[in-house]
Amino acid sequence: MRTLIVGHGGRESALAAAMAGDSELHAFVGHENPSILWSVSASGGGHRIGDVCDGAAIAAFARERGVDIAMVSSDEPLKAGVVDALAAAGVAAVGPTSAGAEIEWNKVFSRELLAEIAPDSAPRHVVATDEDSARSAIADFAETPVAVKPQGLTGGKGVKVMGPHLADHDEALAYALSLVRAGGAALVEERIEAPEFTIQAVSDGRTVVCPPATYDFPYRFDGDRGPGTGGMGSLSLPTSTLPFMTDAHYEEAVHIIELAIARLAAEGRHFSGVMNSGFFATAGGVRVIEFNARFGDPECMNIMALLRGSWTAAMRSIVAGGLAPDDVELAPEASLVLYLVSPDYALGGGEPREFTLDADAIRAQGVAVHFSSAVQVGPRRYRTVGTSRAVALVTTAATLEECRARLAACARSVPELEWRADIGADSYLESLAAHARA
Repeated sequence: MRTLIVGHGGRESALAAAMAGDSELHAFVGHENPSILWSVSASGGGHRIGDVCDGAAIAAFARERGVDIAMVSSDEPLKAGVVDALAAAGVAAVGPTSAGAEIEWNKVFSRELLAEIAPDSAPRHVVATDEDSARSAIADFAETPVAVKPQGLTGGKGVKVMGPHLADHDEALAYALSLVRAGGAALVEERIEAPEFTIQAVSDGRTVVCPPATYDFPYRFDGDRGPGTGGMGSLSLPTSTLPFMTDAHYEEAVHIIELAIARLAAEGRHFSGVMNSGFFATAGGVRVIEFNARFGDPECMNIMALLRGSWTAAMRSIVAGGLAPDDVELAPEASLVLYLVSPDYALGGGEPREFTLDADAIRAQGVAVHFSSAVQVGPRRYRTVGTSRAVALVTTAATLEECRARLAACARSVPELEWRADIGADSYLESLAAHARA
């Protein structure tokens, strides 16, 4: 069987490693991600460098290589209609069409859909499309802190919240005005003070299989300080819930995801793959932060690290419309992802930085290595590409503390890069649970 992975991040590296175990893997990438290329080479496949949003080029590559199933799990290619192009070329794909992915790339559409299927789970919000409506929207929340969100995709970095990002309503207005002046819409919502969690729901468009909740660390520095990022790490526990959640939170969140996927199907919007959904766990139930039409990065790595079966077999079930819970069986362990980044990551810098990493030695410690924005420049020598995260380390164990000790030892072997030391710490999770009880 021949499979194709589209994309070049840490998420795609984790999927590639899983797919290469029992298929001939091919990759269409924007740069030569070392760990993806390792998986491709080990499986006997090949790769091509190009624009990962170019559906015609990707479909042509898939047909040239005789690909049976493609995996598309990155936001921009999904919005650009890569799955649509593959389908038109007769290549089966796991991932929604552009219309199905609109639940991610159009936040106004997403909020309108949510208001229909689960209105009590939607934060109070106002859509601003011009300067007057932006001023009116901020005025509507004069006594309430807000979050301001762009309508479109921002790679997890466009949402700004009063408190960590915006000092007051004046700054919130300035940001909303900048969004509408750029030709988009701004979504102004009440800021909810509650712990967040995500669920990486796997679906064939009808059946929905939900793994344990995951927790993402979106801020750059320890203690949730600094700018928002694409995610500095993530975790899951052997249980479905996290310490600040109840079983009711999890069940309600799963039900909302099921309703969302059913509504997309009812509207004729093809959805398959993963709906990565974010929620607040409040005393009054869950509130939906967002729906994403693909695996999270880094949360995908948690799920792939725990997967007991074959992801390729799960992909076959998804495209055949016969997904079953056994297709996504996970080990009952904790999982932890730690991203290592350039010191100037998320701080405005973008100069390439070289670093040394001994992948074989790290893997010998029971830790997976998934590169993201980096290329290999020599034996055990790598250089960052662009302004995103460099490389992720991933492991599983009976407890988070075991995971943390293992990852920290490996991270220290890469002194040129930085990471958050509090990811997975018991004290951090205890503070979230205490906040949820307050």
